[in-house]
Amino acid sequence: MAQILKPTKETIKIAVDILKNGGVIAFPTETVYGLGANGLNSIAVAKIFEIKNRPFFDPIILHIGKKEDVKKLWKEINERAEKLIEKFWPGPLTIILPKTEIVPYIVTSGLETVAVRMPSHPVALEILEKVDFPIAAPSANIFGRLSPTEAIHVEKQIGNKIEIIIDGGKCPVGIESTVIDLTTQENIILRPGGIPKEEIEKVIGEVKIIKRSEKILSPGQLPYHYSPKTPLKILRNYKEVKKGIKAGLLAFKEAKEKEKFVKIEVLSEKGDLIEAASNFFSLLHKLDNAGLDIIYAEPVPEEGLGIAIMDRLYKAESSTGLR
Repeated sequence: MAQILKPTKETIKIAVDILKNGGVIAFPTETVYGLGANGLNSIAVAKIFEIKNRPFFDPIILHIGKKEDVKKLWKEINERAEKLIEKFWPGPLTIILPKTEIVPYIVTSGLETVAVRMPSHPVALEILEKVDFPIAAPSANIFGRLSPTEAIHVEKQIGNKIEIIIDGGKCPVGIESTVIDLTTQENIILRPGGIPKEEIEKVIGEVKIIKRSEKILSPGQLPYHYSPKTPLKILRNYKEVKKGIKAGLLAFKEAKEKEKFVKIEVLSEKGDLIEAASNFFSLLHKLDNAGLDIIYAEPVPEEGLGIAIMDRLYKAESSTGLR
């Protein structure tokens, strides 16, 4: 099993050495834990796909430690990208632009574009500053399953497939980065995430959200994703709750009709969407490990980070066939 190591000077060096030797590690970011490898080493990146059971047509995000590193990865940087980088990096925003020749096609799933972001988590930045390459890093889980926001989530899913997990505590944002495509004149969000659409529009104007695309251009676009092992259904009416089964509830602010559920988790008693996003995957992991027959999830307002939360719930529900 993987060693779970607290971030120290010595353990960071171990992580960096593994990356430089073509290995794979798990490390924290502000969004979720990442499964990282040298993003310019095709063989190292291939190990990520193998560990996650990830389909090769699903592109991977490259993570950088300094803003100027994008000059090596993108052919050109347009004005919109410059504005977003200035405002939101480091942070949970991923930008897609045409790639340079040094980016392997295994990272982009054969596309001529590449997704890049600069994380804000201090442990991620420390690791990135000590390597001389971008780190390719999807979420550190089995493909399609719940994203990990704590080191123990990583250990339970893929701990037998990697050497070390750097434990940076609970991820503060708790939901994946927003992915925006700036390769055309339109501003298109391919995956809602940690930066709300409204905040991006304040910087570059109108933004569209694409919920489904014939071609996979970004991580998180597949219709079946972010799924617990336990069947999940979005609870639109409490009358839908089945009797005689072990049901759990992921409530938004306050659980109603508590007697119908054997386990209840609340995203934010204050109704704060930022707090709800931070707790989302962590609480779903708790429900998924509770031996339930079904998880019911209350919808949250589809505004701000609520758009990203509902995106994950819709995909989790789709994957169980309970819609």
